[in-house]
Amino acid sequence: MMTVIFGVLVGLALGLTGGGGSIFAVPLLIYGLNVPPRDAVAISLIAVAVTAAFGAVEGALRRVLEWRAAAIFAAAGVAFAPAGVWLGDLVPSGVTVVAFAGLMLIVAVRMILKSYRLPEQARVIRARVANDAAADAATVCRYSTDGRLRLTARCSFALLGAGVLVGVLSGFFGVGGGFLIVPALIMVTEMGIHRAVSTSLLVIALVGVSGVISAVVAGRHIEPVLTSLFILGGILGMGAGRVLARYLAGRTLQFVFAAGMIVIGTMMLVERLGLFS
Repeated sequence: MMTVIFGVLVGLALGLTGGGGSIFAVPLLIYGLNVPPRDAVAISLIAVAVTAAFGAVEGALRRVLEWRAAAIFAAAGVAFAPAGVWLGDLVPSGVTVVAFAGLMLIVAVRMILKSYRLPEQARVIRARVANDAAADAATVCRYSTDGRLRLTARCSFALLGAGVLVGVLSGFFGVGGGFLIVPALIMVTEMGIHRAVSTSLLVIALVGVSGVISAVVAGRHIEPVLTSLFILGGILGMGAGRVLARYLAGRTLQFVFAAGMIVIGTMMLVERLGLFS
């Protein structure tokens, strides 16, 4: 039962923000379900990939998914995810956990700072897309009159570079990378948040597949029953998150999400480093 509940939490994070699934999946698997760190990475990759795929389908049906931008971003991520898995095998599990916790804290602090510096960009991800067109029209990668994103060489190169970084992190930490993909897409293309979230989910799914294959080849153990229940919870959470995203609003959502990351990251550091032992 707890496995499904934890999966729901991961899917809910993905559905609301387009990222953060693995930020919660890995520690929940390690500390909540007693899964070894390296196995937790593999299970996280497959669960987040499948859950994100369902969210990407929803975005495609609503026509707020940039297929070509996602393909460029994901191509680099898929190519470099095996490098991340390889690097992860060279690093002791304890170091990986500490590094992961540190990354969580850094990203969380940046999210909080951004929510106060740029309150308009910190608004909740709403499902209605009618007011998204104005943001799309001003993108660095311009939209043509027929509504198609014009991928210039400069923008394509930036997407490739961001994809490399996300791919390495995905393989190393078992992170889908959405908490990096969404801001990267907005920064590189200035696309509206609705499109960035849906596009992020597709990238997460594609990069995750590569990471899963690499993890299996590397001999990571994936418990089928636990993984299936975790995925079931993730899909349920994804559906709930996409519905809630239509109604929840404001800087508060981003702040609470970041606060949760700080709590979990701090707990991981305290446990791993034995700060109070």
